[in-house]
Amino acid sequence: VAAAMWGRPPGTSEMSDYDLYYWSVPFRGQFVRAVLAYAGKAWTEGGDAAISKLMSVPVKHMPVPFMGPPMLIDKKADFAIAQMPAIILYLGETLDLMPDNPALRAMTMKIVNDANDVIDEITLDGGREMWTKKRWQDFIPRLKKWMSLWEETGRRHGLKADSGFLLGGKAPSIADIVTACLWSTMTDRFSKIEAILGETAPMTAALTRRIADLPPLARLAAKAQQDYGDAYCGGQIEASLRKVLDA
Repeated sequence: VAAAMWGRPPGTSEMSDYDLYYWSVPFRGQFVRAVLAYAGKAWTEGGDAAISKLMSVPVKHMPVPFMGPPMLIDKKADFAIAQMPAIILYLGETLDLMPDNPALRAMTMKIVNDANDVIDEITLDGGREMWTKKRWQDFIPRLKKWMSLWEETGRRHGLKADSGFLLGGKAPSIADIVTACLWSTMTDRFSKIEAILGETAPMTAALTRRIADLPPLARLAAKAQQDYGDAYCGGQIEASLRKVLDA
């Protein structure tokens, strides 16, 4: 896959602010893309071959020691960082998308890590096992509990079905971008999960749609659809997930 420029709308500067290394699927890398897109930043993705090559070099030659993507390079700062939550923390801090309150900053990172846990669970730890009908049915109560965590967090911070943000405030922050990316990427591809979210966490579902419909994130979703189609995480684990959800 050739290197591609992502980010700013047509007519803006072609200079890339960041290099992002992630596979040609949305999944974990989409959180990084979403924050960059919301902040109006441009970034370059080198493609799958470049990632494989970088992962194969001796650790001492890596931009940052890392096991696998996502990995982000901030070219102006000459700084590289891997691991999705760490990348999101860095972007939140440097792009002024984190709350000022230390407690809310900690809550923000709790939400980021919860999102990371959810996508680990939805892929059975990256495909260590495959989904079966029974395994999925057994998982539904746990998935609903995850959704209820978002719903209760929002409720405690004044979230309503038609207004508000996950941790309060007057504008979207990292918590809202991550929430929208987690649930919209999943529910746009799996209608049964969309129905579960709407029933279990209606305020979270409404927040997800409000944030996902913001122009930069809507453009990002359209580009993901154009570039990846309906792909979510890829591989046999996605095939098994689709099999049980399409049954």
